[in-house]
Amino acid sequence: MARSGWVIGLGTGSTAYYAVEELGRLMREEGLLIAGVPTSHASEMLARTNGIPIKTLDDVERIDLAIDGADQVDGGKNLIKGLGGAHTREKIVASFADLFVVVVDDSKLASRLGLGVPVPLEVISLAVPAVTRRVQKLGGQTRLRMAHPAQAHGGPFITDQGNFLMDASFDEIPDPRSMERELNLIPGVVDNGLFTQIAATILVGSGKDGSVSIIE
Repeated sequence: MARSGWVIGLGTGSTAYYAVEELGRLMREEGLLIAGVPTSHASEMLARTNGIPIKTLDDVERIDLAIDGADQVDGGKNLIKGLGGAHTREKIVASFADLFVVVVDDSKLASRLGLGVPVPLEVISLAVPAVTRRVQKLGGQTRLRMAHPAQAHGGPFITDQGNFLMDASFDEIPDPRSMERELNLIPGVVDNGLFTQIAATILVGSGKDGSVSIIE
């Protein structure tokens, strides 16, 4: 899918890890010439390890392709992302890409978003109590995400931008586009993990036989 000369947005997480590894292989073995715009410190380090030249949005006029995973996908190609904590940068890169391709396995498919998967919110620390109250008015419950063992600090999870992460749980989200706007209108929310009307193509791998189906 990638072509020489392209600038490619490099997602974060386990699925994106394999995509970055494959791009590195294509560069080494088949002479592919690309540059990558990473969506996190982790994806930048992985890209450098695989020999992919790094660019920022200051360096490029366009992103030809962005590749990333998702935590949940509905039939309208709406997504929940951010369980890895990088959804703000991921949304920026995906939104500026000419083509945003999402790679998931079939366990990530759902009839409606929010069924068993929370919506991550990147939140300025000062606003955590107020955001909690506003999310409750929208019918959700929030939980402040704590640092995982791989992070060097204890306490709350800290994003690459230096903010906190909250997970907002809803029974279901019948109108993801409206909910995305409502959550981003809450003062103190930097961005949320609902990605609506962004993904062009969803590649879905089968957990049974390894086959791949395409949602376009």
